Amino acid sequence: MILIKLGGSVITDKSQYRTFNKERVARLCSEIKESGHKALIVHGAGSFGHVLSKRHGIQNGYVSEEQIPAVAEVQYDVRDLSLMVVREMLNVGIPAVSVPPGSCFVLDDGKLVASDTEAIERLADAGVMPVLFGDVLMDRVKGFGICSGDTFMEKLAELFDIQKTVFVSDVDGLFTADPKTDGNAELIEVVDKNVLENIKSKSDIDDVTGGIRFKMEAMLRMSTADRDCVLVNGTVAGRLGALLKGETVISTTAKGGIK
Repeated sequence: MILIKLGGSVITDKSQYRTFNKERVARLCSEIKESGHKALIVHGAGSFGHVLSKRHGIQNGYVSEEQIPAVAEVQYDVRDLSLMVVREMLNVGIPAVSVPPGSCFVLDDGKLVASDTEAIERLADAGVMPVLFGDVLMDRVKGFGICSGDTFMEKLAELFDIQKTVFVSDVDGLFTADPKTDGNAELIEVVDKNVLENIKSKSDIDDVTGGIRFKMEAMLRMSTADRDCVLVNGTVAGRLGALLKGETVISTTAKGGIK
């Protein structure tokens, strides 16, 4: 089974509130379907989650009653987004169902707790693709908080027999510097713990590449001696499909794990 994360920057316009990229999602769903692989899907919240969450400080937990309407609104928005993603999957023949993370996960002082995952496991066993997403979760200590799709990826990698994990983003992979501002930036095709440590020590890595670097840390935690974790650009037509079919594509692969 392959575990795939469709990043919020790929499926939405993160700068515009509730802006869904229907055409791109439809194409990515087709590529997943045509690969023939059994898969689990997680997607980011993108502009359906981050805009209001940041405005009301939901990621910091309960501060005042004024946040409560925003908590409900964000949960509504990300569920709406998930249904849009699932609709495109159904359109290409993937039997998928949206699973709201709040129904089977809680947070404990920011740490994800899998309180009841039986429904997810039984869906997958029955051949129905569970689709999870970044969401607002209840927190035993803070009241509520944000749990990213990347965190759900790590948990699903623990729960299921996953042969490969794929993060679909809007960049080609991890670079030595930000390729948008540095013409000398070079793609790093394979990352292990030592490579990542060297990159972290460089002072010229800015926030954009830093965000990808932190994602790469999560990817390394998900990689094992038998399981690679790949970051691939989903904005390029056909690239995800080629990767899933075993072809060599522009990407960054995390290998060897991290402690």
